[in-house]
Amino acid sequence: MATGNAAETAFNLTDLTNLYKIKYGKRSENAYNSANVALGRIKKSYDFVGKKMEFPMELSFQGGVGAGTLPEANVGEVEDVNFTAKKVYARALYDRESIKAAASSEGAFFQNTAETVRKTVESFNRWASIILHGDGTGSLGTVATGGVTDNGGGDYDLVISDATWIAANWSKRDFINIESGNTDLFEITAVDKANKTISVQRASGASQVPAAGDVIFMQGSENNVPQGLRGVVLASSGTKFGVSIADPYISQQIDASSATITPDLINQIVLSVEEESGQTPNMALCSYTQFRKLINQLDDQKRYNLPPRYQSDAMKGVISFRGVEVMTTQGPIGVFPDRFVREDLFYVLNDNFIRAFHRPGFGWFDDDGTVFLRVADSDEYEARYGGYYENYIAPPFHGVISNLSA
Repeated sequence: MATGNAAETAFNLTDLTNLYKIKYGKRSENAYNSANVALGRIKKSYDFVGKKMEFPMELSFQGGVGAGTLPEANVGEVEDVNFTAKKVYARALYDRESIKAAASSEGAFFQNTAETVRKTVESFNRWASIILHGDGTGSLGTVATGGVTDNGGGDYDLVISDATWIAANWSKRDFINIESGNTDLFEITAVDKANKTISVQRASGASQVPAAGDVIFMQGSENNVPQGLRGVVLASSGTKFGVSIADPYISQQIDASSATITPDLINQIVLSVEEESGQTPNMALCSYTQFRKLINQLDDQKRYNLPPRYQSDAMKGVISFRGVEVMTTQGPIGVFPDRFVREDLFYVLNDNFIRAFHRPGFGWFDDDGTVFLRVADSDEYEARYGGYYENYIAPPFHGVISNLSA
């Protein structure tokens, strides 16, 4: 029994906290969307050898036709499609002590090497998707007019222009270059998707000051990446893969002039591709914004099925959808939302005419007999993933609706 002024103290968790163990639950799931729709659909080959890839592209009929008398004959127009491979990498660093500390489930939730390998491949696939949906320059976006806030100490908030904003292009911990031709590194420290703003911290020793109109690139990637859908399908001039962009070597394009996506617009672009190329698109890709708008328009055509266990008077309804399909002359094609598609775009594509041509040996670099390479003068290892490839996107077999209302 307590006496005097001394307060009674019960056996409690706070004062004796070091006697208690911690119960660890399973690891949390990703807090981000890591799905890569288009990347999984395109064809891939791994036999790209030699200095460059080259093959003919027929752009006209051959011979001559007529009636009454023998017609004059002419040769067809044939161009050489050609391209070289681009170097695309992911790199992981491993601290040797952390590898040993996480060698079993007793020491960590995961083995250090296995987890780092998995996350590095996932990061590479995200980068490959950014490239596939890009314009071939490596650009992630452009700083908007009046979009720079200097917080001091090399810390900046940058508003990305509406026309170039793609939320999936930005992630914390990415290293970027700001302004064409500049190689100073900045680290992305925060992403505010609602306000289309990124926060960046300039690397030690760098001096670049961001400004409105500056183009932002993933580190070292300016003009060093494979071609992407925006670069090819939206092109109306210049050359792609060594061939001039002009009829018939051009994609079908509709400028929506800020109109809302409609089934009629989709039918127009699908039939335009088929009419010009003789091939029917077999998939459609759009942003989640356009997908939502399309679903809302088709609301009265949705089918609501009651699951068997809910077929009772108590069940009032199920609000859901199985997906959206577009009817073509060759049957229905699926419409897929893809987070890497710019908000105002709607693509109709034929993935038989999109191919990633890889050089042999794509994947983990294991030429030394192991993927783990010791870092000089450091108690660390590094591993490298990637390879050398180009995305060949044949323009005539695809179409795009641009400038849709957001």
